[in-house]
Amino acid sequence: MTAPGAAYASPSPPSSPAEPAPPSDASRESDASLEKVRKEIEKLYHDAGVATDAYNAAEEKADKQSEQIVKLAKDIAKGEAKLKKLRARAGAAARAQYRGGGLPDEARLMLSDDPGQFLDGAGRIRQGEKATKGMLTELARTQDDLRIYAKDATARWKKLEANRKAKAASKKKIKKKIAAAEKLESRLEKKERARLRELEEDAALKRQSAWVGSGVLQGIGGKATPQGRKAIEFATAQIGKPYVWGAEGPGSYDCSGLTSKAWAKAGRGIPRTSQEQWKQLPRIDVKNMRPGDLIIYHSDASHVGMYLGDGAIVHAPRPGRDVTIAGAGSMRILGVVRPDK
Repeated sequence: MTAPGAAYASPSPPSSPAEPAPPSDASRESDASLEKVRKEIEKLYHDAGVATDAYNAAEEKADKQSEQIVKLAKDIAKGEAKLKKLRARAGAAARAQYRGGGLPDEARLMLSDDPGQFLDGAGRIRQGEKATKGMLTELARTQDDLRIYAKDATARWKKLEANRKAKAASKKKIKKKIAAAEKLESRLEKKERARLRELEEDAALKRQSAWVGSGVLQGIGGKATPQGRKAIEFATAQIGKPYVWGAEGPGSYDCSGLTSKAWAKAGRGIPRTSQEQWKQLPRIDVKNMRPGDLIIYHSDASHVGMYLGDGAIVHAPRPGRDVTIAGAGSMRILGVVRPDK
């Protein structure tokens, strides 16, 4: 991936030595106004990204809880079938005892015409009683298991419902933030929207230039592992596909949907959300990062991109943008994690 290095790691100075004409007061005022809009839009999309992570986390938990509830339902069905059989056996044993008169062994010995035959039969009866006792113990244990299963299923249903509510609340927040950002941008004239895009790119380039200028890339020369190369190959093949919150392919992605799917395709399952990727995956110093590593952004770990080398990442930026290559330092870096350590 040499193109990202040329494009992002070493920004070239302007080729023309001519001094640009100073901007007019009106132009400066317009840019100041647009810069304010840009920052407001950036914040709204950041908040939408945080809500998207919450949405994805709630969805992942709900999926797991649904699977657990299905398993518990199967266990309960098996337990009820077992309980039915045990109850049938217990009923048969009770009926047999009733037919025998329910007399104690001493009385039956005294009334027996053949004491030897009685004693032989009594041994078999004691064996039967022992088996019956074991069956009744198993019956009680099965009943206890069913009570535990039912209690567990109820608790999981409550958690599932809570996660569904959290997911719905996050969905509402996402839509609200995106709608507010789109409304701000829709108020601009076509020329202003184009200038807004330029200001976004200028801000990203300024942050990237400062990051590269700090010397952070000096000495970074790690090579991607075979798994890392597969993850990069998948992620870069998605370039041009739109960002859609909550999406993990194949036609669209959000930021962590792209990275989690890329590493899944490389044979390494990782957490679904950027916040969980930051919490659970091994952390790496920036100076030791290599292609395939994940760079986590913002203090709340609400964004993630995959490092390609040469100071560049591939990522799904935000609603209204497509999967693309960008400067790794064009956003505030929280840290780096490695899926295949």
